[in-house]
Amino acid sequence: MNIGAYVIDSRDGRIGRVMARVGPYVQLRPPGGGREWDCPVEELTPASVGDVLRARVRAINRESRLP
Repeated sequence: MNIGAYVIDSRDGRIGRVMARVGPYVQLRPPGGGREWDCPVEELTPASVGDVLRARVRAINRESRLP
């Protein structure tokens, strides 16, 4: 996976942007920003444009509900 690409972590369905690759893991960050997590390369699938857009809208909606 290329750095900057959006992928789906098939373990839980989260969408993330590839930030780095360290050994057998890829470091991912949610489209709206936030905490990175590690995922094994074999658990990744490419995300469609629609998948990324839905994830961004969810992040914006979640932020708008904060006090």
